[in-house]
Amino acid sequence: MKKILLTGSLAMALLSCKNHQINQNISSNTTIKSNLEDEQLMDKVQKEALKYFWDYAEPNSKLGRERYHEDNIYPDKDKHVITTGGSGFGLATILVGIERGFIPREEAVKRLSTIMDFLAKADRYKGAWSHWINGETGKTVPFGKKDNGGDLVETAFLTTGIIQVREYFKHGNAEEKALAKKCDELWKGIQWNWYTKGGEKILYWHWSPEYQWQMNFPLQGYNECLITYILAASSPNYSIDADTYYKGWARDGKILSDKEKYGLPLYVKHNGAEEYGGPLFWAHYSYIGLDPTNLSDKLVKNYFDLNKNQVLIDYKYCLENPKQWKGYGPNYWGLTASYSRNKDGGTGYNAHFPQNDHGVITPTAALSSFPYTPKESMDFLKFLYLQKPEFIGSAGPYDANSIHYNNWFTPRYLAIDQGTIAPMIENYRTGFLWKLFMNAPEIKQGLKKLSFKSDKYNIK
Repeated sequence: MKKILLTGSLAMALLSCKNHQINQNISSNTTIKSNLEDEQLMDKVQKEALKYFWDYAEPNSKLGRERYHEDNIYPDKDKHVITTGGSGFGLATILVGIERGFIPREEAVKRLSTIMDFLAKADRYKGAWSHWINGETGKTVPFGKKDNGGDLVETAFLTTGIIQVREYFKHGNAEEKALAKKCDELWKGIQWNWYTKGGEKILYWHWSPEYQWQMNFPLQGYNECLITYILAASSPNYSIDADTYYKGWARDGKILSDKEKYGLPLYVKHNGAEEYGGPLFWAHYSYIGLDPTNLSDKLVKNYFDLNKNQVLIDYKYCLENPKQWKGYGPNYWGLTASYSRNKDGGTGYNAHFPQNDHGVITPTAALSSFPYTPKESMDFLKFLYLQKPEFIGSAGPYDANSIHYNNWFTPRYLAIDQGTIAPMIENYRTGFLWKLFMNAPEIKQGLKKLSFKSDKYNIK
């Protein structure tokens, strides 16, 4: 990817001339000045997260590497493994970078065109991409022995970014319109309905020419996969019907839950995490593009409330801190899947959530929750940058850390974690990526097909 080292302290932040001028003009008003500093800090973390996909991108494909390790401890082969879903978040991150003036629009168009050309030539399985791809060759890198074909969920995360790029550039100059056309062709070539295994009323995560449907992973809610059904219903050429959504994803209504935690309704059954809700990435991945604000379907009355409550339950659990981890509190919270600390002190991977809490905090959990918990997320952001600069690296906050274990951290990044930070903060600040995605004509039609409603986007 790229190398533009920044220090972890707010005082050393690279601020735009515009922000400097504003700060000078209002310095006499301490309340407004404080708000401005919040804005500058959000600018800083967005700009640094962008570097993962701009400075440190896989050099041939320009897509997001699965991981980037500042300690340079990982097999050489991994340096060219790109991740499909994380790259979709990276596309959204690049758009944020353009919109905020962090990177030149013309240079971004060239890079995005290279990306779309690569994706068009890469291995595809009924239009879907594999979880991992070799960035030099475009060939599938198996994620597991039988996981060597199409990955519909990772494809959905990537497709969200592709549609956002199309919408952003479709009315631009000739080069930008050509880029939008490439995006349109990639999106329209995905055979979503193939992944119903011959017409079953449910989507399946994987298909491989070699192993066919042996992975046998049906997509049932609730977890991070909602966007897969939205895109499948929205496809102009290979769509699913509403029954597939309500019988498959919603399990004929069994997705609903009447449970509460800390007085907050969960609304849906979080798969394997029904007491507190799942890892916080479940409130992020589908919502890079899908705007949950007052969004409803036949079963869920408000997706924003669903996500907000999941985040608040996670937050309140960290405040309660039943395992008495050192550091947990209102400025230090957030459990989600990430690198983790093994029992022997080494670095592993774990899906952290209240029922699987190992004393490790993952910065993307709180930072990507800004739309739902702006105050609590800002408190965490300030604490991280102003009091724990050792937890910050060249591309923003390192993937995971633990105050409890003597300020343990791993000097490493994962695309799927770093990639949600800038987009979700931007959705909180301006709704920029939500507007791009929700106003795409096919998405509006797909949501209507599934009986979603959103007054904000005139979907009724």
